[in-house]
Amino acid sequence: MTTPDDHRSTTATGTHASARRGGEDGGEEEPPFGPGSQFRGFLDDPRWALAVIRATVLEAAHPQVGAALMESSTFVAHPWRRLRNTLTSLQRMFGTDDHTREREAARLNRLHARLHGTDPRDRPYDAMDPAVRAWVVATLFESTVTMCRLSGQPLEQKVMERLYREFQAFLAAIEGHADHLPRTLDEFWPYYDRVVAEELENTEAMRIILYKLFDHLPAPPLLHGFPALWATGRAVAGPVAGAITVASLPEPFRRRAGLPEIAGVQTLMQSAYLAAGLARFLPEGWIRAENILDMLTLSPDSDDPRARTITALRDRMKRAGALVRLITPLPPEPEPTPGGEAQRSVREFFAEVLDQTGDGYLDWPDLAAMARELSSRLDLDEPEETRLYTAYADWWRELQSALDADGDGRVSAHEYATAVPSLAGPALIRVAEVLFDATDKNGDQTIDADEYRTLFRTAFHRDATGAAGTYGRSAFVSDFLSFMSGRRRTTPYDPLLADA
Repeated sequence: MTTPDDHRSTTATGTHASARRGGEDGGEEEPPFGPGSQFRGFLDDPRWALAVIRATVLEAAHPQVGAALMESSTFVAHPWRRLRNTLTSLQRMFGTDDHTREREAARLNRLHARLHGTDPRDRPYDAMDPAVRAWVVATLFESTVTMCRLSGQPLEQKVMERLYREFQAFLAAIEGHADHLPRTLDEFWPYYDRVVAEELENTEAMRIILYKLFDHLPAPPLLHGFPALWATGRAVAGPVAGAITVASLPEPFRRRAGLPEIAGVQTLMQSAYLAAGLARFLPEGWIRAENILDMLTLSPDSDDPRARTITALRDRMKRAGALVRLITPLPPEPEPTPGGEAQRSVREFFAEVLDQTGDGYLDWPDLAAMARELSSRLDLDEPEETRLYTAYADWWRELQSALDADGDGRVSAHEYATAVPSLAGPALIRVAEVLFDATDKNGDQTIDADEYRTLFRTAFHRDATGAAGTYGRSAFVSDFLSFMSGRRRTTPYDPLLADA
């Protein structure tokens, strides 16, 4: 059983003023960002997949973060998207380009400024609270340290000190200062233990991530069309992942939150971290986080060369899926519709596209999540981002006026299905127009291949009207409206707004 001090290095002594001024022997230390960054090397470490889930649970256990996640986050409904966006943001922040880092910090601040309100117990939450932002950074640092310890490769003291300074610099890049993180590593551990002991709670958001995330986890595009295979793997992986994460949490918090102690799980947890650590010895291209996420999200219909690999894997999975259906009572996989264009039912469209937060209702946080995802994809500056949010806000007011029959400020799946509205009204057309303008970076009234890839993260493979390799305004708006009101699956918008 772990003790509260297990995450510390046994060699920690004294203060670290000299370490802050320079590197070993008084030499100049590597800058906190760029290729020499200690943390940047962990982004492609397979162990970090376990660490980031653990950090997310500790974040969600903070009442303010938990409330923000429940009110506005798409983590439950779109985990793959959230994982990719987190990775992209960290790559921008820890990269070599100062301008990119400043833009990303400004984007994160605009995003967080929109996340505030009150929780079910009427306690205020605000994603811009400096203490809360410091806690989020603290969980990333501590989970990285714990990741190394659990995998049998604890960080040396000087490496840990340097890593801590990098996370302080990360917070300062966003917040303007790192005053809400302790000044030294020695001071960090009492701070961490105090927050764990006094502020964390068994929040609903934390319970969902631990126990329910896998229950409704949508299949990545690679596994679309294989519900039996995905359901079987999900049923096994979900409880195991939850148990491993619980076992890795600080023991004082496990006791306070009443999280179960299961015999043998500590050994299973350490084995999982050790196995992930061994994966680091695979060829570099196999374990790059970006490559793995591309394989999970790249559409097989794309003309990206990697799509051929996905197609080959899907062919093999079809054979595996056929075997699973022979030996399990799971329902058969649906037959494709003629012409290959699968249609959604009204309720499917509501759940997969409109209900971005996965709470069963359509309200402003759902449309704000769409605007947030599109703004992130296009790396918009403040004026363009505001235009997009404003267009979505106008569309929400139009939807609310037409569909909110009981006046509760949101639209239920039943209200939507009963009305079966035509969504292609003036406000939605305005959303499409603003999105086109934001995507058309050079303002030539067409979207070229590079602009197309930026938005959809796929190759330019549509049959565009007009000049070869361009996508005109009318075609873009027509395709967007067709997706939002026609409810067809076979468009580039599925990986963007419907898939996880």
